[in-house]
Amino acid sequence: MRRDNPIYCAIDTADPEAARALAGAVSPFVGGLKLGLEFCTANGPAAARRVAGEVPLFLDLKLHDIPNTVAGAVRAAAALGPALLTLHCAGGKAMMEAAAAAAKEAAPPGGRRMQLLGVTVLTSLGDDDLDEVGQRGPALDQARRLAALARRAGLDGIVCSPLEVAALRRECGRDFLLVVPGIRPASARGADDQKRVMTAREAIAAGADHLVIGRPITAAPDPAAAARAIASEIGP
Repeated sequence: MRRDNPIYCAIDTADPEAARALAGAVSPFVGGLKLGLEFCTANGPAAARRVAGEVPLFLDLKLHDIPNTVAGAVRAAAALGPALLTLHCAGGKAMMEAAAAAAKEAAPPGGRRMQLLGVTVLTSLGDDDLDEVGQRGPALDQARRLAALARRAGLDGIVCSPLEVAALRRECGRDFLLVVPGIRPASARGADDQKRVMTAREAIAAGADHLVIGRPITAAPDPAAAARAIASEIGP
């Protein structure tokens, strides 16, 4: 497996057998596996670790609560050894600072600490959606504000749409992770329920570190072939 492969395959199912089958099929062609709320609600976070096995695990829990509660959840998640863990930037600076401190405290001695990612604006939201929930748009401006807040709070990076990557890379620097969902193959015609999308090659060229790709791989007739094809779009 290429450990420099930027693709995390999003396995969005509550069925552990289906998740294990998908993981086994795509693992040779991706850099890691993302399991989130659907799977963990049905099976528990520890089951996500079992599905991922030795493959880097992106635990996508999007934590959002008072600082003390989120810090406790971060410490609990650290025991599973994920590479990445998400929380919502909208939880505020104090919450993110508490999470960052908890991640450092929970790091294994001499081991690799999991990296914390702040979710900025979900790729399912457009400017009109932000207005409906009382957030100031456009999406790029809101992502900029939240990215800057996450950086000040000590997070390792953020999750943002591919359309914001170039601007955020310029503003946040090279040492801040940009993790990008909303990736579609060059041959795709639809965007599903995500409104701000881009191809894998375009997102990497814009400055993305990791790409989160779900249905274009997992819903394909041959998930392994789909993962291989998207990886080939990016190049060596």
